[in-house]
Formats: sequence, structure tokens, C-alpha cells
Amino acid sequence: MFTALLLPSILLIIGLAFLVWSSDIFIEGAASTAKHHSISPLVIGVVVLGFGTSMPEVVVAVLASLDNSPGLAIGNAVGSNIANIGLVLGVTALLVPITVKSSIIKRELPILVAISIGAYLLVLDGRLSFVDGSILIVALVFVMTWMIKANKTISKDDPIAAETQHEIDEIPDLSKEKALVYLFGGLVILMLSAKMMVSGAESIAHYFEVPDVIIGLTIIAIGTSLPELAAAIAAARKNEADLMIGNIVGSNLFNILAVFAVPGLLAPSILDRDMLTIDLPIMLGFTFLMLLMALPRNGVAVISKSRGLLLVVLFITYLVTLYFRSAGV
Repeated sequence: MFTALLLPSILLIIGLAFLVWSSDIFIEGAASTAKHHSISPLVIGVVVLGFGTSMPEVVVAVLASLDNSPGLAIGNAVGSNIANIGLVLGVTALLVPITVKSSIIKRELPILVAISIGAYLLVLDGRLSFVDGSILIVALVFVMTWMIKANKTISKDDPIAAETQHEIDEIPDLSKEKALVYLFGGLVILMLSAKMMVSGAESIAHYFEVPDVIIGLTIIAIGTSLPELAAAIAAARKNEADLMIGNIVGSNLFNILAVFAVPGLLAPSILDRDMLTIDLPIMLGFTFLMLLMALPRNGVAVISKSRGLLLVVLFITYLVTLYFRSAGV
């Protein structure tokens, strides 16, 4: 057993480490390249910082779908959304209570809930088809266009405007050539490390005879959510709570509209029954819970430590149920 799992485990761990590292390199390269081309800071905030942290999920989804493992890609998309809320938001709130002030966040959260419900309705027939994937990609274009326009009209007094600018100012000043090296080099390493992760995860799933969707929901989802966790903790410590929530919302939107769409476009398939009846409803539940926590009460929206603890406990409970599912209990 040890020998059979040694190589896949090494591939998975090394792939995960390089995935997290190359994700940061890619984002720095993309943001620096955008700055050199005089792209608006708000556009950089929405596209590069907001959606850039989801690049690991995108690359994993593409490679898994091309490797005829759509379940792993689907599990990665759904599991990452659950992990972003239960793990990333929960752990961050445990460390630093989060006060949500931005008006743009309060507009984006209901959109995330609506899109999550819409994606679920698309696959209620039990299939993730090419048409479903196409609809999600078209919706992605509309949502990104709306978010860019909405950010352009945001008040300068809105906390997220200053926090986004501060985050962009902290990006290293790279020359045009070095920025391109970071951009394309980071992307290449992302692809290679994702390939290692997918290969290792598939081998482990086959060894234990568990569906690849379970591996996608757990190991891969948590692994690809680590960039979001690191960014969230850093933002919370710098008192940039609105930017942190914005990154989670942007990442989850991208996971639904892009990552979830990839297997539909590249490897249309029948969804696992538990995905329809358990995992997707749980993702919707976590998303709706985040919306409730971020709504103001008496004029203030605070995600307290106790609420963070609740999210973490619910996330751990979900992982326990996945364990029993994989064990066939």
C-alpha cells in the first residue's frame, strides 16, 4: 500500500506547493503587465485580483476534463466554493472579525446567490452539457462587464476602492519584460503543477476506489483554495475586509461561471447523484449563509468570530460526511 501510494502522494504534494507558488507569480505578472498598459486599477482589481486567484481551479478543470476526469473538475469547482466560504471566510473571521462596509459587495453577493441557483437549475436534468457550459461562459462575460462598469461608478469613499488601490500599490514594480516572464512563466508552472496534482489525485482515487468527484471536492478543492486563504488572511490583517470578501465573491463567481463550465465544454457528462442531491445544495447553503452574515443589522454587517467558528464547524462536518461517503458507509 505504502509503495503504491508513494509516487501519487509525492506528485500531489509537490504539485500543490508549486500551484500555490506559481499562482502568486502569475497574478503579480498579470497585474504588472496591466499596469504597464495603463489599465484602470479598478479593472485590475476586478479581473486580476478578483478572478486571478481562481486560475488554479481553471487550469485543474481544463487538464482534468482533457484527461477524461470531468468529475474531478466538477468537484473542484463546487468544493472550492464551499471551501472559500467555510474554510477561507471562516478561518479569517476567527482570526479577525470582519466588518463589511462596501456597497458594491452588498450588490455582488445577491448576484452570486442568483447565479449559483441558476447553475444548479441548469444541471437538474442530471447532465452538464456543452449547452450548459456555453450558457455559463456567456453569463461570465455579462457578469464581468457589469462588475467592471459597477466598479467604475463606485464612490471614492467606498472602502473597497481604497483597499483595491492599496493592494495594487503593493504589487512589485516589474519591468515590462520581467512582468511578461512572470505572467507566462507562472502560467506554464501552473499548468505543470496542476497536471501533477491531477495525476496524483486520479491515482489515489483509483487506488481507494472512490469517485474522482470526491477527490475534487476535498484534496483538490482545498488545495486550490489555499491562494484565497493566504490572500484573505493578509487582507484581514491589513484591515481590508471588504477587499477580502470581494475576492471570495469574485472567486466563487468565476468558479461557477468558468470552472464549472469547463467540463461541460470539454467533457460533457452525467453528474454524480450525490453532487445533485448533496454537494450542490450544500454549496447553495453556504452561499446563502454568507449573504445573511454580510447583510447589515442596525446599519452594521459584522462577521464575528462566533460566525467564523460556525462556518468552520459546518465545513468540517461536510468533510466528515464526505469521508463516510467515500468509505461507503
